[in-house]
Amino acid sequence: MATSAKKGELPRKEAIVLKGHEGSVLAVRFNGNGNYCLSCGKDRTVRLWNPHRGIHIKTYKSHGREVRDVHTSPDNSKLISCGGDRQVFYWDVESGRVIRKFRGHDSEVNSVKFNEFAWVVISAGYDQSVRAWDCRSHSTEPIQIIDTFTDSVMSVCLTKSEVIAGSVDGTVRTFDIRMGLVENFCKNTKATFASDAHITGGSEDGSIYFWDLVDASVILKF
Repeated sequence: MATSAKKGELPRKEAIVLKGHEGSVLAVRFNGNGNYCLSCGKDRTVRLWNPHRGIHIKTYKSHGREVRDVHTSPDNSKLISCGGDRQVFYWDVESGRVIRKFRGHDSEVNSVKFNEFAWVVISAGYDQSVRAWDCRSHSTEPIQIIDTFTDSVMSVCLTKSEVIAGSVDGTVRTFDIRMGLVENFCKNTKATFASDAHITGGSEDGSIYFWDLVDASVILKF
């Protein structure tokens, strides 16, 4: 997939179009090494692609309503998805089999992420909660619930020791997983990426923010 962008610049030319979904596409995620991508949408499916060759590889069907988010494990063997049916689906990538359905959210689920070892899944939903699930257990019940938000939780991401979640209540909050404590509040709406030191997120004011994770200060605003 060739582009005309110089090193360090974002590409400005459309390289390829992946077609197959019937209806709106709600999320697209690359796998860890960028060789493949996953998409999901209102047609209730998750689709696996080789974006560099424009090839559709596999379709995953089991959701009863729209699929809002998808994420792949670091070793690319498993994926998770969530959506309007209030469940988190845990899949085997190669066979397309649903290994487990995690139930517990009281409304639509907006965002899902694996931890770095793919042992734990974190989800966020319209029920104003973030929930953690154990992939190694046969239980479908959450192992931890964070319900300190006052409105829908739209996104969630992880560092090695923290959960970062963005809510319609206007905050991005960080939680220490080991201590179970709320550490910082950042006035915003949606966290989209986190490292051990920084968070990026988008806001309804039309801006993108880049924060310091330690003191919750804004480093950059675009």
